[in-house]
Amino acid sequence: MSFASPGAPTPARRVAYLNARLLDPASGMDMAGQVLTEGGRIVDVGANLFPPDLFRDNAPDNAEAIDCKGMCLAPGLVDMRVQLREPGEEHMENMASASQAAAAGGVTTMVALPNTQPVIDDVSLVEFVARRAREIGVTRIRTYAAATKGLHGKELTELGLMAETGAAGFTDGTKAIASAVVMRRALSYARMFGKIIVQHPEEPALAGEGAMNEGEIASRLGLAGIPPAAEIMMVERDLRLVELTGGRYHAAHVSTGEAIDAIRKAKRQGLAVTCDTAPHYFALNETAVGDYRTFAKVSPPLRDEMDRRAVVEGLADGTIDAIASDHAPHDQEEKRLPFAQAAFGIIGLETLLPLSLELVHNGHLKLLQALGALSHRPAAILGFEGGRLARGAPADFVIFDPDKPDRIEEARFRSKSKNSPFDGRPVQGAVLRTVMDGRTVFEAGAERAKRGGRGD
Repeated sequence: MSFASPGAPTPARRVAYLNARLLDPASGMDMAGQVLTEGGRIVDVGANLFPPDLFRDNAPDNAEAIDCKGMCLAPGLVDMRVQLREPGEEHMENMASASQAAAAGGVTTMVALPNTQPVIDDVSLVEFVARRAREIGVTRIRTYAAATKGLHGKELTELGLMAETGAAGFTDGTKAIASAVVMRRALSYARMFGKIIVQHPEEPALAGEGAMNEGEIASRLGLAGIPPAAEIMMVERDLRLVELTGGRYHAAHVSTGEAIDAIRKAKRQGLAVTCDTAPHYFALNETAVGDYRTFAKVSPPLRDEMDRRAVVEGLADGTIDAIASDHAPHDQEEKRLPFAQAAFGIIGLETLLPLSLELVHNGHLKLLQALGALSHRPAAILGFEGGRLARGAPADFVIFDPDKPDRIEEARFRSKSKNSPFDGRPVQGAVLRTVMDGRTVFEAGAERAKRGGRGD
């Protein structure tokens, strides 16, 4: 038995993941192979079929061997839009519970919105998020900083100082930066620090007190509607400002065909524009509201079937860069209200992967396309080093069975909140293991053992 001498660093743990289907959207790799990690980094990636093999049937010396049994091994998911509710509303969610939910969903990096209490609009709160993430150590947690003080849309925050402290970008969260002058300044200043401005693309005066998509269903239910034009107008205005400033602009959770068309055109013009959507905008349409189902109340609202199809098309042709969960936990008191008074938002960390895989099973996307939208592309947008399987990259990845039949069950959610419209929905695809920084932070078999066999 040997011991490390006092003060000597502990040798980094080596783990060999054998017999995996390696999927790396950054390089286009899809092949049988193995991965060797040491500490928090990938040491090597090898293919079974092409010599020289990294290793064949056995792990290298001094490495723990994990047999992936032919399952998919892909970069850990990078969720670029999550509400964590900490600080201030920890009864709905906190960083620890969200981290557990994320790990169960294959998410190894979350980026938090700044709409907490207090608002993340100064350096000390950006540092607080980083410190809490290190303490919890289950997933990587980064945060956006508020673009305007208090999210009031009037006075810019100290963008430079917060960029230096580690803010991933700037946004007013679930509020649009409504003033064209303020948005112009934000784009200009953020450009100086190499950061993006993330917009909630909805013209607030036009959206007004609307509760769902404007149209026949809203009229039948007697609910005030939010017209698709509220999104389209804001996106088109902002694209003009991007052209004027040269800033980097990201439209969050796009939901309308016309807004996607505008972004498609802007990309062809060479503007620094990206966008994301969320699973509910391609998996549901406005009919999910049914008879006032508040769990289907989201912002922007679920649109009609033509817009839902446009979102799928935007993902297929690459106009939509990323898929984010748009995780927005709420307690029952905020959701079990009359529809017009209920809060906007649903949870999504644990359903992000299986719902996205529906696009693959339905033939709309290739598997690498879907995984790219969940990992490599959001990482690239935000300048993170993750989202790829390569030598020297962070050892953050997910092992999953893309075909395993499953059913979304609210009772199995690890999130503190349960506000999901997908409860009971059959899906294909299940996370088997999540590895972050070289450590297993979720393992399905261990979960089943803890739950007495549940989860099969």
